[in-house]
Amino acid sequence: MSRPRKAEPEASFDTELADLPEPMRWREWMGRVEGVIFSARDPVPRETLARLVGRECNLDDLVEDIVDELRGRPYDIVFVAGGWQFRTRPRFAGAIRAARVAALRDAGAPELTPTELLALTAIAYLQPATRAELSRLAGKEISRDVIGRLKRLDLIDGVLRAPEPGAPFAYVTTRTFLQAFGLANLRDLPDLERLEDEGLLQPPRSVADLDSVLAVAEEDAELPDEAEDDREEWSGA
Repeated sequence: MSRPRKAEPEASFDTELADLPEPMRWREWMGRVEGVIFSARDPVPRETLARLVGRECNLDDLVEDIVDELRGRPYDIVFVAGGWQFRTRPRFAGAIRAARVAALRDAGAPELTPTELLALTAIAYLQPATRAELSRLAGKEISRDVIGRLKRLDLIDGVLRAPEPGAPFAYVTTRTFLQAFGLANLRDLPDLERLEDEGLLQPPRSVADLDSVLAVAEEDAELPDEAEDDREEWSGA
């Protein structure tokens, strides 16, 4: 009876590429990083990409070079929900939805009703928040159907029971929320006091009002310092 053959040892993955000239080495690292981000459905964290390149490689500079090469294309690489991800540019979202192609990787944020947008906005800023708290803010009842749809879209989750009579669920946003609205973390939400001054945390005047709150922020607004730690704890970011 013959002995089974031993498996051949796998060659170690060469991250340093020391045998290549520096320009070729950089291009190879760029290709590896872009290829992995392109093939991944979810945002790819820094520690994953760092395993593809040499120890002396500045990953931020590398990704910036990739982004520069994508200028003018209908897609981009953005940092959302703790990692890098290919995203179609917002101005093409309408065309992508109109194509009605199944299993699209990214067509922007889901379409929500004004009440759903109001509830989601309130949860993003007040989390953890109960349905009763959301209803008081809205000046009308936020129904279980509204909460249910936001949960089905995986934009929110009920992670705990509030310490009050009846022990209702308290809701927080999810990583999917960050991905859908192009946010790296909850610090990217526009400043709460500014939104209150502009009336955007009152019952919605239009869908556009609330959509502007949760759109990809091009401003450098940050949450108030005293709120950052509490909100990060519940965001899953």
